[in-house]
Amino acid sequence: MKKNSGIVYTFILTFALCCLQLIVGAQDTTSTNRSTTVTTETSTSTDWIMQPWVWFVGGAVLLIILVALFRSNSNKETTRTTVIKDNRG
Repeated sequence: MKKNSGIVYTFILTFALCCLQLIVGAQDTTSTNRSTTVTTETSTSTDWIMQPWVWFVGGAVLLIILVALFRSNSNKETTRTTVIKDNRG
């Protein structure tokens, strides 16, 4: 019975997705009566993130931080002391 319900579930899911494609495709209409005006603005300024020196400086800072973090962890000496409580008299 479980195998049969899996087939039914797959069929219903496939049918629903096909119907969704029909609905989405029906939304795309082209009409000759409509006119659209597109305006674009051009800018001559450049963003700071597009500058190559920003990436080099950012990479260098990240590398320095990573080296400092890994180096500080490797220099720590850990000493473990085990305390055993003795309840003798």
